[in-house]
Amino acid sequence: MTRPGLVERMKSRWGVGPVGVVAILTAFSLAGITTAGLKGPVTAWLLPAGTPGWLGWLIYLVIMLPIYQLLLLGYGALLGQFDFFWSKLKAIGRLIARRAESEPSA
Repeated sequence: MTRPGLVERMKSRWGVGPVGVVAILTAFSLAGITTAGLKGPVTAWLLPAGTPGWLGWLIYLVIMLPIYQLLLLGYGALLGQFDFFWSKLKAIGRLIARRAESEPSA
């Protein structure tokens, strides 16, 4: 018995058809490319020239990760997959909230 292909596994796991898989992968690609393209201008605008590399990366992550999520939602909506990305974003939010509740405060 052969193992199902990658697209078949994605269709099954995500509950979408072949066009949905292509739309989801396209949204991920566009969000990643846009985020990479915004990195230079955003960091140049936010950070002075002599900023240490570690601080630049920290600020980049804090600023760009939420922007990436918004881009993913936007591209997902344009490609007809808003509900898919919204459900994933809500799941991530619940996971973060649960971890924050379970950690003891100092």
